[in-house]
Parts: sequence; C-alpha cells; structure tokens
Amino acid sequence: MSNTLYNHQEIETKWQEVWENDHLFQDSAKINPANKLYLLFAFAYPSGSGLHVGHVESKTALDILARYHRMNGKDVFFPVGWDAFGLPAENYAIKTGTPPEVTTKNAIATFERQLKRIGISYDWDNEIATCDPTYYKWTQWIFLELFSKGLAYQATGKVNWCPSCQTVLANEQVVNGRCERCDSEVIQKDMKQWFFKITEYRDELISGLDDVDWPNPTKQQQINWIGKSEGVEVDFALKNSNRQLKVFTTRVDTIAGVTFMVISPEKFAEFKLVEIQPEANKKACEDYLTASSKKTEEERKIGEKNKTGVDTGLFVTNPVTGKDVPVWIADYVLAGYGTGVVMGVPAHDPRDKAFAKKFDLEIIPVIESEDEVAYGTLINSGKYTGLSSKEAMEKIPADFTDIMKVTQNYRLRDWLISRQRYWGAPIPIVYDPEGQPHPVKQEHLPWLLPTDVDFKPTGESPLRSSVEFKERVEKLYGKGWTPEYDTMDTFVDSSWYFLRYVDSKNELQFASPEQLKNWLPVDFYMIGPEHIVLHLLYSRFFTKFLRDQGYLKFSEPFMKMRHQGMILGPDGRKMSKSKGNVINPDDVVEKFGADTLRVYEMFMGPIEADKPWDERSVVGVHRFLRRIFDLVMTEDNEVEMPRVVSKLQKTIQKVTADTPELKFNTAIAAMMEMVNVWEEHGGGLSKAQKEQFVKLLAPYAPFIAEEMWHKVNKNTIHQSEWPKADESLIQQDEIILPIQINGKLRGDLRISPAELSALSKEQIQTMAMALPSIQKRLEGQEIKKFIYIPGKIANLVI
Repeated sequence: MSNTLYNHQEIETKWQEVWENDHLFQDSAKINPANKLYLLFAFAYPSGSGLHVGHVESKTALDILARYHRMNGKDVFFPVGWDAFGLPAENYAIKTGTPPEVTTKNAIATFERQLKRIGISYDWDNEIATCDPTYYKWTQWIFLELFSKGLAYQATGKVNWCPSCQTVLANEQVVNGRCERCDSEVIQKDMKQWFFKITEYRDELISGLDDVDWPNPTKQQQINWIGKSEGVEVDFALKNSNRQLKVFTTRVDTIAGVTFMVISPEKFAEFKLVEIQPEANKKACEDYLTASSKKTEEERKIGEKNKTGVDTGLFVTNPVTGKDVPVWIADYVLAGYGTGVVMGVPAHDPRDKAFAKKFDLEIIPVIESEDEVAYGTLINSGKYTGLSSKEAMEKIPADFTDIMKVTQNYRLRDWLISRQRYWGAPIPIVYDPEGQPHPVKQEHLPWLLPTDVDFKPTGESPLRSSVEFKERVEKLYGKGWTPEYDTMDTFVDSSWYFLRYVDSKNELQFASPEQLKNWLPVDFYMIGPEHIVLHLLYSRFFTKFLRDQGYLKFSEPFMKMRHQGMILGPDGRKMSKSKGNVINPDDVVEKFGADTLRVYEMFMGPIEADKPWDERSVVGVHRFLRRIFDLVMTEDNEVEMPRVVSKLQKTIQKVTADTPELKFNTAIAAMMEMVNVWEEHGGGLSKAQKEQFVKLLAPYAPFIAEEMWHKVNKNTIHQSEWPKADESLIQQDEIILPIQINGKLRGDLRISPAELSALSKEQIQTMAMALPSIQKRLEGQEIKKFIYIPGKIANLVI
C-alpha cells in the first residue's frame, strides 16, 4: 500500500485556491448554448447561522449533476444568488440596531465561504442578490409592467396581521392562528393593499402542467391550490324580499336535499341582511360577527372540524321543492371562496351533516347510492326522481335558466404583495396631492430603499419615518406628492431570478433577448418540497405575463424538477437549536473533509427521502476515500487482472446510468463494491484504468479526485472526458469460491471460470491468503494444510 498520507485539509484548501485562481466554470452564460444545460437550485435565504447539512445535500446533488454533465460535453450553466430581503434581517435590526444590509452582507459572505469550501462549482461571476439595487430595479420594472396592463392594482381587504412583527402575513405564514416567526397571535385587519392579478392566468396555470416533468404530487398541489371546479350558480330567492343569495355548487343534482344555507360573516355584512332580518335574531348575529372578526382565516379553516354558527331568522326558497330553507351565518365559510354562500345538503356531505346534527337541522336523502357522497339515482326530488345524477345535472339547470347558470369556480385568489416592513423592494408608486397612485418614472429606477429609517415596529411601514424618502418624491414629482410606503412581498423577488441570472450585469434590460433565448427555460430545478405551491405558481405567472408582453418565447420556466428530502438529526427528528441536534457542516469538513461530507450525504439514501444523521457512517465514508487514495497513489501491482478490469467496466456502466437519474446512493454503492474487489486482488488496474475510476469519483468527491488525477496529469479532471465502458472487457460469469479457515467461512474469492481453470492449486492458495479478511486471521499462524475442491471450496487448516 501507499505511504502517501491522505491529508484532506491540505488537499482541499489547495484545490479550492487553484480552482478560484484559474476561474474554473466562471462566466458560463457566455459559452456556446447550442448544447446547453441550465441547472438551478432554489434561491437560498442567507441566514446568519450559515449553511446547515440540509443545504449541503441539495447543493451537492446539483453540483454532481453539473460536474457529470460537463464531463459528458454539456455546456452547463450553474448560477448562484441570494433571496436576501426578508423578515429575519429586519427583526435582527430591531433587536440589535444593526442595519439589515450589514447583517445580510455578512451572512452572504459566510455562505459564499462555506459553499466554496465544500466544492460547489457555481458560476460566481453571475452571482445576484435581491437586495442589490441593480437587481430590484428590475423587480420594480416588472411591477410597473403589470401596473400598466392593469394586473397590479389596489384594493381594501382583510389581512392576517401580526401585532408583534407589525406586518401582513400570507396564509402560509400563519400556523395554528399564530405567526410562524414570533409565535404571536395573529389578528384580522382591514387595509388597503397592492395585489397582482394572478387569477388572469388561472386556466393556463393548470393546463401548462401537462408540459413539464415534475413529480405528480407537486402538480396536484398546484391544481388543488388553483381549485378549479365545474358547477352551477344558483340564485336562491330570499323570502319576503326581492333579494337573492347566489350559490355555487358542483352537485346541483342534490339541490332537493338543501335544508339550510350558510353565509360567511363578511357577505352577511356586505349584503346588509341585518336590514331585513327579524329583530329577535339581530343581537345573536351581531355578537357572532364580532367574535368571528377576531379570527384569522386559518383559524376559521381549522374551525371546520368544530363548526360554529348562528341562525339569522331569514329564509330562502328551494327552487326545486318550494320549501323554506333557513339561512345561517357560519365563519367556516370564507368570503373569498366561491360566492361566500354555501347550500347545505346534510344527507350527502359529511361537513354539512355535522353542522345539521349540531344545530338539529333537517336531513333529507335525495341520492340513492352505496356511498352517501357518491353519484347515483335521485330520490325525494319531485319530477327529477329516478334520473341519474348525470342526467339531473344537465336537466335541472336547463329547466331553471332564469336562476341557474353553468360555470366554473376557482379557489385561487389574487396575490397580495404589500408588506409593512423595511427590508424589501420599495413599491414604485407615488401619490399626487389628491391621493391618486402614479407609477414611478422609468428614469427614476431603481426606486431606492431609504436608509434614514426607524426600525421599531409601529403598525405602519418603517419607510414613513424616512425624511429623505419624502423629500425625494417632492423634489422629483412636486409639492404634496407622497411615496408608497409599503415594500413588496419577498416572493416577488424570487419569482423571476432565474431570468436575471443569464444576463446579471445588464444595466439596460432585465436580460437581453439573445441570452433569454439561449438559456431558458431552466432544464432542471432542484427545490425543497416546502416551496412547491406559491413560489412555483408565482414564477409561472411572471413567465406567462412576460411572454405575453413579448419578452419571452416560452411558457413554463422549469421543464424538469425534483425535490430533495430532509437531513434529520441523529435522534431522527428535524434539526433545531432547541433540540440540540443540529450538525454544523463546518465541523464535519474540519474533521473529515468536504469530500467525505459530500459522499456521505449522497450515500445516506434516495435524494428525495428524509434521512437521519449518523456519524459512524461518516467515519466509514472517510475510510472509503482513504482506501481509494491508497489504491490509486500506490504504484504496486498495476498489472491488469481480468476480474478487476471487468468490475471497473460494470462500475462505469452503473455510475453512468445512475448519476443523471439522481440515484447517487446506488452509484456510490457500486464504487464501494469496485474498491472491495480492487483491494481483494491487491491491485489489478493499469494507470489508465485507475484514471477511469478517479473520473467516476470526480463529481462526488472533487478535491481528492483532482489530487489523484494530478499525479500524472496537468489539466483539471473536471474538464476531462467521462469514461466509457468497454463491454468486451466485461466478464459475464463469475464464480464465488468460499474460503474457509479450519472449516469456518472467512471470505470468498470472486473470479471468472476461465481465470479459475487456468490457476494451479498453489496459485489459488496464494490468492486466498492475500484476501484482507483471510490475511488478518493468518497472522502468527502456521498453515498445516490447504484443501481445495475445484470450483467448490477452499479450506486453510491452521
């Protein structure tokens, strides 16, 4: 074996410096895109705590693909950037007084250092950060494009408001009625907000999913969020009034079974139904409206399991049966979904049944089927009795064209982008003295974030405290003009970054048409499962809008996408500081090396699975790399052995097949099997064949591979050609010859039939004694006899 010491610290820091000095893989957006491959990792938020081992898993996976495809002749574009605006940096500023730009800059520097240390081969020349004015200038430009087309607008509505963070929260940021960041109770608040009209693209956001290679559950979550449903709008006449309540239903065949109506609190107030309801019911309704106004939308959704409600004293007429149907208010019905009014069919809907039983309302079955919610034959439905559900769903609307209309309903609502926070891109709107909004002029972009602000939360945007901001507007637009003080949701920044990457230094356009045509759409996107709904919807919306304006020639931004799993703590739980189970990648790199960290995380299991950390396995992977280093660096026994050469060809086939399919764990397992065979034979590969194996390892463990490659080569291994298997050298059959010591199985000799038949008994004994598992048991022992039954078994008697 080699006497060369595998010093991971020395090797890795050396090659990191060489690659940086050689400008390896930089400015790749300028190379020939005819054979392009655009690899994208989801925008990372640069937190102050730096990389965690979960980041390492996903970034290493994509880096392996980048290195593999470069060696296979692809022109790879693999950019990096930072989703740098957001609440954490601002909250830290409130707590410590340190400006967000300072903490963000420091955090980015930490991430950059760590990523380079673990060998991620990013194109750093095209690095971007959303907090850089040269980036958010174009975020603001997109806002103005949407505004000019009527797709950015203002409206007043209820929002989730965190009193502690003093900002609006998206529904996804509210967990069990509390702010996900500070755990404060979230309340509802009416506020004038800016929205993007994503609903304009709702149908195409569904149909476009047919054109992309995404996991089916991801597509389904997009479809569910948009929530398109085919159905019928029905106008139910309010009794003793000339008013109607409009309901959307997907099951008009069950209309004869409607025994109550439920209206959302907001719609009850909007329709001013208090004006026509009985006096005896007004106080209870007023109290209920007050109580529900304090609940967040998420609390109201959760409340579906334990529904509350109040009788309004009003009735509508069922158009099919002619019966009076009571109207109730219930806050599990949301104003923004459908019409905000729901018809209750308790015999055929479990939620309606629970409500009816709780409040002792009538339950009338109108569908005969094995399953109460299934389609079937109508009963108790007057002249429609006996029809199938399908027949009734056509016949009933046709008979009531004056009050029924076949239509579609959508769950998707427009995108609320206003945030009452400092650390975000300012909304490029100014108001004239009459309060009317106007777009900031193009020549005034970027509309810079002022720095003279008070970060302390007040319930209004911190930008209101800026004197410079107000003076700037009056100077540019006139006395009495004021700026918009809200900043944009950080989802806006991250919904177009993949476009900016390809032309990140362009000062005249968000990206040139040539570069957009050359590199887009993204070929492969690696993203965590936590981002598969809103981020993807918003990115797709921006893409389709910019296409319609003539800036893009494609409709879907991400052609293929996969998700990484989570690295769990050693205790099998999600890593968190409070649990004390966080693994710092810097510590692993210091002790075992970046190559060990990379290979271990790829070997843990399928990339999409959640996997617990196990340091014992980390040690095993480090030992595996040391064994490779010894085998390659030693010059002993470089005479080709057919079985070892055959195993190498099979390994080339396996790693070549598994790597582009993200089957990294099985590719590494194949390399481990190869090393076992290589060691068992004490060598068996020529210098050229050793180099082939090192090339297989290079995408996975780039530092050690470069070191071994440079034993005889001067150029970098990462720009060499990927090895191809020589099938003529593959031995199709293999005999496993058990090797015993004193009758107990202690190892096996794997060998081809032809090779075995050519060996003498003495040669077989020599090969058996050379096996590591046999060798260690023979130390200090005298071999008294060697028994060999040809092709069956060998036994060393000691």
